[in-house]
Amino acid sequence: MKLFRLACFISIVFACHLTYAAEIKSLGVPYIQNYAKAAYNAGNQNWAVAQGKNGVMYYGNAEGLLVYDGRYWQKHQMPHRQIVRSVATDNNGKVYAGGFGDFGYWYYQNNKLTFKSLTSLLPPKAKVSDEIWKIYVDGDRVLFQSFSSIYIYQHNKITTIKADASFLFLHKYGNRFLVEILGKGLFELKGNKLSFVKGSESIKEVLSILPFTNGKFIIGTVKNGLYLFDGSGFSAFNTPANAFLKNYQLNNGCKVLGKYYAYGTILNGLIIINERGEIVQQISKSSGLQNNTVLSIYADNDENLWAGLDNGIDRVELNSPLYFYLDKSGDFGTVYSSLIHNGKIYLGTNQGLFYSKWSSVNRNQLKFELISGTQGQVWDLSLIDGELLCGHNNGTYRVNENTVEQISKVSGGWTIKKLKSSSNYLIQGTYNGLVLYNKSTNSHWQFYKHINGFTEPSRLVEQDNKGNIWVSHAYKGLIKLTLSADYGKVISKAYYNERNGLPANFNINVFNLEDQIVFATDSGFYTYDDISNHFAPYQSLNKSLQLFSGSNKVIQADKHKYWFINHGKVALVSFTQPGKVITNQAPFSILNGRMVQYYENISCITKSTYLISIDDGFVIYDSSEKDAYQYPKKLPKVLIRKVEDITDKYITLTETGTSNDELQIKNSRNNVRISYALAYYRQNKIRYQYYLDGYSQQWSDWGAATQKDFTNLGSGIYTFRVRARLANGLQTAITTLQFEILPPWYATKLAWLVYLLILGGLAYLAKKLYDKKLVKDHERITKRIQAEQELILKQETEANEREIARLQTEKLQAELDAKNRELSNSALSVAYKNELLQKLSDEILKIKDQSGNKLPAEQVSKVQKVINEGMNDERDWNLFEKSFNEAHENFFKKLKSQHPELVPNDLKLCAYLRMNMSSKEISSLLNITLRGVEIRRYRLRKKLNLPHDKNLAEFLMEL
Repeated sequence: MKLFRLACFISIVFACHLTYAAEIKSLGVPYIQNYAKAAYNAGNQNWAVAQGKNGVMYYGNAEGLLVYDGRYWQKHQMPHRQIVRSVATDNNGKVYAGGFGDFGYWYYQNNKLTFKSLTSLLPPKAKVSDEIWKIYVDGDRVLFQSFSSIYIYQHNKITTIKADASFLFLHKYGNRFLVEILGKGLFELKGNKLSFVKGSESIKEVLSILPFTNGKFIIGTVKNGLYLFDGSGFSAFNTPANAFLKNYQLNNGCKVLGKYYAYGTILNGLIIINERGEIVQQISKSSGLQNNTVLSIYADNDENLWAGLDNGIDRVELNSPLYFYLDKSGDFGTVYSSLIHNGKIYLGTNQGLFYSKWSSVNRNQLKFELISGTQGQVWDLSLIDGELLCGHNNGTYRVNENTVEQISKVSGGWTIKKLKSSSNYLIQGTYNGLVLYNKSTNSHWQFYKHINGFTEPSRLVEQDNKGNIWVSHAYKGLIKLTLSADYGKVISKAYYNERNGLPANFNINVFNLEDQIVFATDSGFYTYDDISNHFAPYQSLNKSLQLFSGSNKVIQADKHKYWFINHGKVALVSFTQPGKVITNQAPFSILNGRMVQYYENISCITKSTYLISIDDGFVIYDSSEKDAYQYPKKLPKVLIRKVEDITDKYITLTETGTSNDELQIKNSRNNVRISYALAYYRQNKIRYQYYLDGYSQQWSDWGAATQKDFTNLGSGIYTFRVRARLANGLQTAITTLQFEILPPWYATKLAWLVYLLILGGLAYLAKKLYDKKLVKDHERITKRIQAEQELILKQETEANEREIARLQTEKLQAELDAKNRELSNSALSVAYKNELLQKLSDEILKIKDQSGNKLPAEQVSKVQKVINEGMNDERDWNLFEKSFNEAHENFFKKLKSQHPELVPNDLKLCAYLRMNMSSKEISSLLNITLRGVEIRRYRLRKKLNLPHDKNLAEFLMEL
């Protein structure tokens, strides 16, 4: 028994060491995230919850095994579509599951989650004929429990343990196991034997056994509430929680945050109790659960409390500093302002002013009542000098406990505060300008006057250090007012807009930040320079605030601390360290989009507690809780959840990115989608960054996307790297996935071998062809050389022949020239002869006898006849014609053939003209006058049909 207590003590100390030292508050409920049936796309009922070593959650669902990684849901059906009643995980990545007639484990085979049944290991005639309700992993053995048997799986063998009666449920406490046998009590499982636990006869219907303090265990039963077990005896744990658990039927339990106990019920959700047995939280459908029947309950590694419900799955964020009080029934409406005063909490809503007692004992039981006479829109609640003032649509009221007294009828009390220049006055912004209040004789704030000269709506009002009043108008920009000495009227008024350096005319809000007036715009914060009468960006503040530089509202939280609200997103900003701005937005990401737009309200209700108005209620933030439990010191790695082929249809290639099997993808299917997720379930702004080595050159920008498509990837080995970052800057290690895009069929190793063989064959064939070509080329070259030689010889011969011909031509030309000269000389000789004869004829006619008389005519006639015969001797012409034909072959033939009408005298004239003889020479040869030559030439031209401009001699020489 001492060893038992020591083991229990060590297990409890160890468990407490691993849990967070957070306090669970009683006001409101923690944030509850609902996962409806439509979200996970499976059955209504969820019978079991477990978490794997990689942080992935597993649920035993009515339609099979559900898997959730924080982003993606997957459903895996059992072999016969059984309901999964129990789930457990081990350190090797196996997920054990049990249902009707079957149990085994899920594991990754061929990159897909596959179920392997273990019932084949049962003895030959043994059979599982009922549901498996509990599974425990205990070192190298796994225990499966049904109502009829306990099956111990160890070393690939199964041992079956039975009892005389039916079992209820098997429970693990420390390193030991207790099981209830109906009608007999509790038995401890020792090895493969059951040993009765003395004193347990009266303990019936045990559904939960949890480690308690001082080595004890707390036992939860269905109808008899809670018991304490110290290893030797049992005692009733009479606590305020017992009545609740008895009435609503305890169904399961788990230990959370080291010192609290969560119990799920059948009829009314779940409760969380402390070590004194006091209920610190009651969470049901009215406060956020989807269903009041809790079938399973589980605390994960980050102390998220998971509830498997009769309809849906819920996650309760126990370790958050935010607690929600939701107005599910619409009792008080939308909250615009809130305060705690004199032991009461006041809510100013769109329906009126409500109040409830504020008790530190049971703040979950707030009951809000409407204060009579306040029906309508409440804009503002302000506590000034101990008086609670209510700015209302109908005016302004003084609140006295649960009654009100109207002190102003000016409509729309948007904001009210003390004048910095005179603490004896309050200035209020209303629908119709500004209103002043002062103290009455009984020291109560009372209406004093409406400030004359200004009637614009004034939702935001601030006074600067020079006494100027700044009013923010929704559509006209900013207005600066200077008041008279008695504050009764406006003596000067200036409007500011884009012409004065502001980025726009609309939505310019004015706030007091660290005793300095700043102006909030969508483009960041601006400051005003009184000397230049101009606005300029507040660069240092905008740079420090980053995302929240565009905040539309600033609310003071504490000294040097402010709430910055950027269109529904909230951050608590600290200016406590000089020159340093610390922005904390992570705990408030749950509130994104849930606050009343443009009328966001955060009130300090105690020194460290804030009430944040949301659409359907309010949220309590306890700033005293340290960030030590807000985030784990180290985040899990990002999980590669799926790799898909998206080329033309979606095909899952692998369901895990942690497999050691190399992922190879066909080249024709080279369009890939990689899905990834961070198994971190608390509400947070998770951003991812990825990098594909071999494709990208650098990391991507941080983004919320949890999948990435890569298209038209070339062949090669790729390494996908991904990491995640939370809003607080905490970053995960890098997760890698390696895959290969195989080369196309024509670039595979086999293809290259075929190419090599083909190349070798082609090389051999080319060698043969080359050798054959060499022979042919040799023959062709030889023939070509011979042909060239023959051609050279032929060319030389032709050249010689041409030279001979040239020489012959020259010779002939020389001979022709000689003949022409001879012919010319002959013609000239004939002409000279004829001239000589003509002269003789002329001289004979002049000869006289001795008596001086002319010779007798007969004598002269004879001589003249001889001379004429000499001049007209045809022998001369025949000789000339013969010589002419030898020199100018076929001249007369061509001339006669072309001009048959030519007569012999014409032919003679043509011959003389071709010889280029002068008219005088021709007249002598023809024995006619020069005039006769011209006449003959003229007649010859006409016979030859020569143009007027064509030279006759040239024509004949060209013939």
